[in-house]
Amino acid sequence: MSTGSKVLLKEENERLPVHVFDLPIHEIRRGYRSDVYFWREKLILERDRHNPIVLMQVFQKKHAVLCGVDEAIAILKVGTGHYKDLQKAYKLFDRLMEIKMEMRKYRYADRERFLALTRERCEIEAALDEIWVDEFDQLKITALRDGDEVEPYEPVMHIEGPAASFAHLETVYLGVLARRTKVATNVRRCVQAAQGKPVLFFAARFDHFSVQGGDGYAATIGGAHAVSTDAGAEWWGSRGIGTIPHALIACYRGDTALATYKFYEHIAKGTDIKVIALVDYHNDCVGTSLEVARKLGKILWAVRLDTSDTMVDRSLWEEMMQFDPRGVNVRLVEKVRSALDKEGFSWVKIIVSGGFNPEKIAHFEEKKAPVDIYAVGSALFEGKYDFTADIVMVDGEPEAKKGREYRPIRLRR
Repeated sequence: MSTGSKVLLKEENERLPVHVFDLPIHEIRRGYRSDVYFWREKLILERDRHNPIVLMQVFQKKHAVLCGVDEAIAILKVGTGHYKDLQKAYKLFDRLMEIKMEMRKYRYADRERFLALTRERCEIEAALDEIWVDEFDQLKITALRDGDEVEPYEPVMHIEGPAASFAHLETVYLGVLARRTKVATNVRRCVQAAQGKPVLFFAARFDHFSVQGGDGYAATIGGAHAVSTDAGAEWWGSRGIGTIPHALIACYRGDTALATYKFYEHIAKGTDIKVIALVDYHNDCVGTSLEVARKLGKILWAVRLDTSDTMVDRSLWEEMMQFDPRGVNVRLVEKVRSALDKEGFSWVKIIVSGGFNPEKIAHFEEKKAPVDIYAVGSALFEGKYDFTADIVMVDGEPEAKKGREYRPIRLRR
């Protein structure tokens, strides 16, 4: 990898390093994960020996918390360049894809075959590296940073360099920016609504497992206190956190206190892992919270309320028609807090989950609900933040689609 490229704003070592992202480098270089028209653009420019210096301008159309910039730069680092022998590259890459498929087939069925394929894969990847010409040092990148708040249509990145060298990468870096910015923005909105109370990123189950690493990183950029999977915490070397699932309570025949104690006995004892009881299994958050607190005492750190929005907790049955009693609501939290305090369990924190979004969190805070921590799930994947990239300069002269003219980047730091 070249070290001569110009990444502006901060020293390059303050960006996340390339290896953090586990990028499919050969697939990126070959255009395998790009819209085919971008790969064909690259081929046309190379075959026509027409390779102007262009300035690509990247933006999106909403108020947002920017994220994915470091990953986009990493993609440019590994993918900017060309093959010395394109036909040879095609053949090697096609074989590489065949090997990857075969490796999945033989991973557990034939160990010797799998090891032979592994060796061949390494050889082919090395051969592809040999014919790749790295041209990242010919790029000049000006970019904002992950976590910057941006305005609608504000440029967030300028990429200047030979057009053919990075034309094929547009799909990949725009997709990264769109995904990471969506998660970071949604998390930030929840964090702001929570007014200083921790927000937990409990969204992993609502999307494909392969996105957990980047989503977890974006969640922390947005201000999340923690994430629920180890993969989601991988990029900054942390671990996931969580309570017990309803499934564990079911395995102990609905005995929440026993299931929670078993969590302490086999997982949390002797560690800094917090013991948190999930208390809505019997649709009786007040009664279950008290039962667990009485049996576990100081072992118990918090209770989590997760009542479905199609249910009305038992403690609210006598208060119907005064408010919307479904799911986790302000009155339910108040009743749990009051019951715990009345019996001397004031140290037990209350975590709420199930259907929370910025609006619901803001409502809880407006009503001064005695919540200590918010756990948020699928709402953190809502909406879209589509990024666009346009050439706005060619060989130092203005050249842009109407309405997409060059605009300077407003650096924050």
